[in-house]
Amino acid sequence: MKLILIFSALFGAALCLETFVGHQVLRIKIKNEEQVRKLQFLETLEHLKLDFWINPSTFSRPVDVRVPANSLQAVKVFLESHRIEYSILIKDLQIYEELDNLASEYSNVVSKLQIGQSYEKRPLYVLKLASDYGNDPSITSLLDKMDIFLLPVTNPDGYEFTHTTNRMWRKTRSKNAGSLCIGVDPNRNWDAGFGGPGASSNPCSDSYRGPSANSEVEVKSVVDFIKNHGNVVAFLTLHSYSQLLMYPYGYKCTQPADYAELDALGKAAANAIRSLHGTTFTVGSICTTIYQASGGSIDWSYDYGIKYSFAFELRDTGRYGFLLPASQIIPTAEETWLGLKTIIEHVRDNAH
Repeated sequence: MKLILIFSALFGAALCLETFVGHQVLRIKIKNEEQVRKLQFLETLEHLKLDFWINPSTFSRPVDVRVPANSLQAVKVFLESHRIEYSILIKDLQIYEELDNLASEYSNVVSKLQIGQSYEKRPLYVLKLASDYGNDPSITSLLDKMDIFLLPVTNPDGYEFTHTTNRMWRKTRSKNAGSLCIGVDPNRNWDAGFGGPGASSNPCSDSYRGPSANSEVEVKSVVDFIKNHGNVVAFLTLHSYSQLLMYPYGYKCTQPADYAELDALGKAAANAIRSLHGTTFTVGSICTTIYQASGGSIDWSYDYGIKYSFAFELRDTGRYGFLLPASQIIPTAEETWLGLKTIIEHVRDNAH
């Protein structure tokens, strides 16, 4: 059985060539030939800039169409005035468009899988990667032994909310019983020392742990994905900011059983990161490097038996903080890949 490597990227990857903010995908149910003709007419209205994913050719199948934000009202009025039934398939397209582009353009090395959906019913997609296969000997040998999965956005509802309302939002968007405050910190919601130090019981806190472990569907979807895929040997999460590379534990301050190996591997990865642009990372356990924090993802994955569990806190150390300039996106990605590759190669050679 091939080994499986999970990248759980807990941030919105800056992939999009065009933002697609506010674009929606509508699923239109056609009942007769007259409605087919109406939709075919709608398709000719170039000023609306509609993108028909499934074209209106017969009433035996639904029609899916991407509608830009500034055309939504006109399209919906048109459909309703002709009594054509529709539903919103994707509420905001932005965070999915480039995933589809990657899977389509590089279909020989990238495939897309849905592992669940968010509280607000946005899909959670992972990309199964085989980048540079056959070209880079190191990557080829990695992928001959393991599958690599990338989850670009673990909290799509929160990601959307940062674009519409609160740029600094970090929680999910689930409702909390008995409180007007919304959301749970997804990195306090895992079943690893749940409810312990560093996780708040106050629903209005940014570090609110939630009512119970795995209460957030986003967290449970990742847990279920891992449990259903058998031999998972590494779990790597990407966050911002502070330039840290950490391993368990966070919910307690004792060393993990594999401390020596994890610490040495973390330092090797940090050296690889520094070799490109000189960016320095501090390496250590969560508890000793930052603070005690319960309910974290890599503590759960390590306790579940995934030895190679690491959390990256990417650039910078505070000058820009969460508002890192766009000019630093590519350099950050380049150096981070070197760190990831160092860990992956070690996993390839040492995991059993």
